[in-house]
Amino acid sequence: MMNGKYGVVSESMAAPQVLTMAIDERRLPPYRLASRVTQPVSTVIRVGDVLIGGGRFVVIAGPCSVESEDQLLETGQAVKESGACILRGGAFKPRTSPYSFQGLEEEGLRLLALAREVTGLPVVTEVMDSGDIPLVAEYADILQVGTRNSQNFSLLKKLGKVNKPVLLKRGLMTTLDELLMSAEYILASGNSDVILCERGIRTFETATRNTLDLSAVPVLKERTHLPVIVDPSHAVGNAKYVGPLTLAAFAVGADGVMIEVHCNPETALCDGDQSLGPQRFRRLMDDLTSMAALFQREI
Repeated sequence: MMNGKYGVVSESMAAPQVLTMAIDERRLPPYRLASRVTQPVSTVIRVGDVLIGGGRFVVIAGPCSVESEDQLLETGQAVKESGACILRGGAFKPRTSPYSFQGLEEEGLRLLALAREVTGLPVVTEVMDSGDIPLVAEYADILQVGTRNSQNFSLLKKLGKVNKPVLLKRGLMTTLDELLMSAEYILASGNSDVILCERGIRTFETATRNTLDLSAVPVLKERTHLPVIVDPSHAVGNAKYVGPLTLAAFAVGADGVMIEVHCNPETALCDGDQSLGPQRFRRLMDDLTSMAALFQREI
């Protein structure tokens, strides 16, 4: 094993083109670098002082979109005080409607950097276009690939050249094997720090925005050494269901969650219905702390 800049990787991951001769090629899945066959030890990714995948349950929280300095700093301070260790916020927003709020773009990135300075929390934000990778990487600690780009292989290959962790969301209609193959594009291009995210898939059910596939967590943990987190907010699209599904994600063994929190959800420019207010988020963190004591895990 060896220590990388952002985490612990095996020697085989440091040189992905070389596979140990002891491994039977016939046993290798097509996502060989992501597989536990080639790396049985779980990958731990370090982002500042935060370890993702090391047994601690990591809580990422913040608004869907960066709207203003006041909104972001108020929300950032609130989630930090409640126990979140990474701040999320969208600067570039892929929206279903072209008339919906598309994000503040570079100004949003600058505000995220300011929020990191004020709160001390690392920040994660989405990159939508390969041409924006250098700009987003300049400001963000973790680069997120959204569900709509989960099989944008050109983007994934370019993110494999970036020396920062990538948070890869599962596509709306991608299988777990397809998600792992998407991760493989990043790994094969040289970036060993990939975080997988289950965020709900499209089914016939209409009671929630998407269907959260909690079974994906133990299946992925069995197949891959990469950390696995859950995004309950985008999965259900309704704030009242986010708490129970966060606790469920903890129970099935996820390495963390990413939750949307807004200082005033009623006025949010994006996804207010699924965003928790600061007080509601604090109560959820209290519930998680109680649950963690039973499981002997740290939050």
